[in-house]
Amino acid sequence: MESRSTRLFHLLLATFAVGLLVAPAAAQTNNNNNFQQSGVYVDAQGVLRMQQASDPTGQLMRQRVQAAKATLAPELTKPSELRMISLNRLEAALAKATEENNTIPEEMKNLAGLTQLKYVFFYPESGDIVIAGPAEGFVSDLTGRAVGTTSGKAILSLDDMIVALRAYAPGTKGVNFVGVSIDPTKEGLKNYQEYLRSVGTDLAKINVATLVPGMQQALGKQDVTVTGISPKTNFAKTLVEADYRMKLIGIGLERPPVRIPSYTEKSRGGSKNALQRWFFTPNYECVKLSEDGLAMELVGEGVKLIGENEMVTRDGGRVQSGGEDPASRMFTMAFTKAYPELAKRSPVYAQMRNQIDMLIAAAYIQEYDLYGQAHWNLGVFNDESRYPVEVYNAPNQVETAVNAVWKGNRLVTPIGGGVSIKPKYALLPEQMIEDENGALEKERAEIKVPELAPGQWWWD
Repeated sequence: MESRSTRLFHLLLATFAVGLLVAPAAAQTNNNNNFQQSGVYVDAQGVLRMQQASDPTGQLMRQRVQAAKATLAPELTKPSELRMISLNRLEAALAKATEENNTIPEEMKNLAGLTQLKYVFFYPESGDIVIAGPAEGFVSDLTGRAVGTTSGKAILSLDDMIVALRAYAPGTKGVNFVGVSIDPTKEGLKNYQEYLRSVGTDLAKINVATLVPGMQQALGKQDVTVTGISPKTNFAKTLVEADYRMKLIGIGLERPPVRIPSYTEKSRGGSKNALQRWFFTPNYECVKLSEDGLAMELVGEGVKLIGENEMVTRDGGRVQSGGEDPASRMFTMAFTKAYPELAKRSPVYAQMRNQIDMLIAAAYIQEYDLYGQAHWNLGVFNDESRYPVEVYNAPNQVETAVNAVWKGNRLVTPIGGGVSIKPKYALLPEQMIEDENGALEKERAEIKVPELAPGQWWWD
């Protein structure tokens, strides 16, 4: 049975996420575009760090939007309910630009302003593989992220689309899993356990001022693992950022722009060896496929947060404990429910959703042999020497972000997790959504590929 002193212990929360080298109070953020915009970068040592830009009145972004509208072609600035992009024609245009050493147009880099990948259509008569979705004008925000000039939503990136297509390139089996994991070292967990024991259980003797720094020092840096794609891509960096910032929200170190009760708010404490883990996964019941296999629609928001428990042993090992505690379950459910609104106001979450959609679309293109039917081998899209996308420092280590909250009477220790995406799983027959009355097939048939000018690759 636990002693009274142990039961009167305090709640400590640590997140195994990307580096945050500021005190917990300074980590409070608000992602309202009119005040502060957040992002990350990876330094030369491979440590991922936060960056923030303030715009108290919103004037800087208004100026950027005005400048973008003045320089973009009028047809790009006009919002479109459905904009079509022929991937093969885009690749041909990109190949020509690289051969001629031309600057890659911004409309290419930003996929003509698509804010969502909603459909994939194939047209056997012309060989066009088409992605389609809503679109609008685009501008870089204060952290360098492309967002819509009308809605502020994240814009799809050509580089990200290429990463997804390479993961399911023609002539390959395609990857089974894409994800990131940010994990403490065994040595760090062991040091952490020893540090907690050295702190003791006498609340009157605990020095709160040194508690958080002591926890951070004991844990040290954590390892970042990227699976299925190159860690040197914007795609990987975005997945890590979304995972990291979700955990900051969970432990109360980032204030999201929508109401999501944090884990710290709901927790009543737990085992002092508990390791809470939270994972982003797709909502796999998201694919509608036409009977002829020539059209695919992605339905719903497509992202959910799940949780699981682990236990930390005295030597720093980790073992599954099963289940999910009530506070963790409330947090993951609230986060999933709020995800659509959060993605509208915090672009990194929309970026991650778009990346998941791209992976599922790419898996569909490969699975249904659209490459073979189109007689297309990805060309320059699959040639890193001609169009490099692996241009970032790879995140390989992260600092520990720690929050210490007096609450309850038990000790809850590190939080970890990651992002887990299995795109092919969404294409399994049991996951498919029925195309009632052939509506999707009819929609593809109604959207014809028009007579396009030489070099043209998109249309409304």
